[in-house]
Amino acid sequence: MRIAVFISFFVALQVLVNFYIGVRGWQALEWMSSVRPYFAAACVLLTFSYLGGEILERKAPSFISDVLVWMGAFWFAFMMYFLIAIVAIDLVRLAQYFFHFLPSPTAGDYLKFKSFGGLVVFGIVSIVILFGNYNATHIHLTQLEISVDKPNPHDSLRMVMMSDMHLGTIISRGRITKMIDSVNRLKPDIVLLAGDEIDGNPGPVIKANLGDFFDSIKSTYGIYSITGNHEYIGDAETSINYLSKHNVTWLRDTAIEVAGVMLVGREDLSMRKPDGSKRLPLAEIMNRVDRAKPIIMMDHQPFHLEEAEQAGVDLQLSGHTHHAQMWPFNYITQKIYEVSWGYKMRGKTHYYVSCGVGTWGPPVRIGSYSEIVEITMHFNNSAAGATPTVARI
Repeated sequence: MRIAVFISFFVALQVLVNFYIGVRGWQALEWMSSVRPYFAAACVLLTFSYLGGEILERKAPSFISDVLVWMGAFWFAFMMYFLIAIVAIDLVRLAQYFFHFLPSPTAGDYLKFKSFGGLVVFGIVSIVILFGNYNATHIHLTQLEISVDKPNPHDSLRMVMMSDMHLGTIISRGRITKMIDSVNRLKPDIVLLAGDEIDGNPGPVIKANLGDFFDSIKSTYGIYSITGNHEYIGDAETSINYLSKHNVTWLRDTAIEVAGVMLVGREDLSMRKPDGSKRLPLAEIMNRVDRAKPIIMMDHQPFHLEEAEQAGVDLQLSGHTHHAQMWPFNYITQKIYEVSWGYKMRGKTHYYVSCGVGTWGPPVRIGSYSEIVEITMHFNNSAAGATPTVARI
């Protein structure tokens, strides 16, 4: 029910925004009226392409559904930046109406100016989107080094964290190849996946055999994953069972010991069981944890960070926010989350919220980049008490 309400609201909002963009675009093309019918048809197609592609992909996946999903995904980015540009222009027009601070052109020049202005806006937005696509498809490495005042058989452990892979039609073999190659170059002791591994519908992932890439990950102590909200938007059990066959161990409100460290994995906040029950309280999960050992917890959505501190967790890893993925919406996520992206320490608890290695919707990032996080955790038999450091490469 919640998903249906969200989708209805999202579609209604998208239609309104596209109508606004369409009206302004139609006006800008007054000097080139022969183009208008094609522009109107393109507006309608682009407005419904992503939704249509997603529906078709679930019913009868094909080349056409792939094209519609790709078109719609890129259009989301164009739509957002066209909206920003058009609102800015309309605010200038409104100010001009009251204050007359710009020269008044003739009627003919005004028509040409509108068309020229439309082309300029289209060009600038296109350049921004191209840059954002490059930014999204090139992976950066973030290095986090922390110390924990607890014993461990090792002086330190090197972990690689990825969140928000969003594997599916948009993020398929090309981009997952870059992700896995980046992980293997780091030669990690442990690989941690902090949710949203699959972008809802597992069908395209299974069809493209993307699970085979997980088989090629080289990790001394294995690969551990938690669920994210996108697993539950789609068929979570199918996604989980599929990746379980490819060397991924899922932590679902459970805790296990790995290399002398307690790994705690929480179900996503959006999880609902058939009987209506929600995920387990953290206190109940922690009853199974040896608190004398270093404790690493993965929780996809970084809400209520104080819970980890109160429970004695040494390191919490989260994702989900994408740092909004596209500027200026990161100002919204910074208001919603205590940490939208990056490192924080509360008491003795370390936190890292990743902006994600993949993308949702448009394969575009403005104001952030796709990241893999390499975490070196020292123990009290080595560098305990050292100042935490974060380096972005």
